[in-house]
Formats: sequence, C-alpha cells, structure tokens
Amino acid sequence: MKIKIFADGADREGIQRLAADPVIAGFTTNPTLMRQAGIESYEAFAHEILEVVTDRPISFEVFSDDVDEMERQALRISRWAPNVNVKIPVTNTRGERTDLLLKRLVEQGTQLNVTALFTLEQVEWVAACLADGPPCFVSVFAGRVADAGVDPLPIMRDALDLLRNYGNQELIWASPREVFNIVQADAIGCDVITVTHDLLKKRSSLGKDLNEFSLETVRMFHDDASAAGYQV
Repeated sequence: MKIKIFADGADREGIQRLAADPVIAGFTTNPTLMRQAGIESYEAFAHEILEVVTDRPISFEVFSDDVDEMERQALRISRWAPNVNVKIPVTNTRGERTDLLLKRLVEQGTQLNVTALFTLEQVEWVAACLADGPPCFVSVFAGRVADAGVDPLPIMRDALDLLRNYGNQELIWASPREVFNIVQADAIGCDVITVTHDLLKKRSSLGKDLNEFSLETVRMFHDDASAAGYQV
C-alpha cells in the first residue's frame, strides 16, 4: 500500500509502542481523545509525546472557540517542535468559518491540519486558504460521513482531485470505522488515513485467507463456550 498511516490516539504507552513501528508515518490526537485517556495537562502531555515522536508529523489541536485565542494557541503549539501540525477546526461551534484565521496562520508559516471537514464545499474553500503555504493536511471525516448514510467515496475522490491543484496539501481520510477503509482509501490514492490504536491491532487481518479466517472464528466460538462452561 502507498497510503500513509497516522496513528490516532492519546494513549502514552500506545504512542510509544507505535513510534517504533516503521509502518506508522505520523500521529494525530484531539481534545476528546485526550480527555478519554485521562490527560490532565495538555501541554505537558504534548511535550512528553514530542520526546518520543521526533521524526514524523504529529498534530495537536487548538481548543478555544474564540478566533483570536485560537490564533494565539496555534502559534504557541506550532513552536513546540518543527514536526508539529496545528489542528484548526473548519468552523467554530457557531458554524462560522475559520477561513480568515487559516489565511493568517498560513501567512505566518504555520503548518496546519484543518479538521472536521465533511463536504466538498468545505474542502474547496479550505484548500484555497492554504494555498502557497507550508505543508498542510486537510482532514475529511469519511467515517462520520458514512455514519450519516452517505457514501464517502465520491467526496473523497473529488477532494483528491481538487487538492492535486495544490502542491502543499495532503488529504487525510479521517475517522475510519474498519480495516477495509484503509484498503478503500489506498485504492483511490488518498494520501493519509488516521487509524485508532484499537483498529491498528487488526492490521494482521489484511490479506488473510478467508477460509482460514472462518476456521479461526469457529474455533474462537468453541473455545469461549468451553471456557465459560456453558451447557444446554
């Protein structure tokens, strides 16, 4: 596969383990994942992780809803390490575009990862904002698009075609729901896919013989029933 896999999570031990895996091309996290992992100090956690992840891109997200404060946070985060991309949401919580903020940050040379995109329209104006800037990522939440009952593949293909006009931008297939999403993203030529630590554990299933997989499943059911001592 040509697609780059970014590990998505906030588990310290998991990140340390995956940092030793050459297949992992980068890392991402967000405030929700950090809260779920029990992270109390955002900056302390980031610096701890940056001691481990030194040679691959890693994204940390701003968390203010005020544009000026978002800019301040973004500039501070960007100075933590040269391999940091700052995650900026496509809008604030009121649905207001962050386009002017993106332009200001790009003008200051900030490497961005614009996140929570769901539509091609959003990709269009975000890409224009990032044009001629430093290396940036555009994260389209294909998994959540699918959760809404919409096929994400046409959106992702069109987004790829659009971003090909910009040499500084790569498309991220975000929020995958199953290992097959990695295959789908690779097949259409997507640049990057973010994969949770739990989903990464299933990579060994890729390419497995289906008859053997069937037998393993039958054995699992049998062994678990035996271990539980079930009787009828």
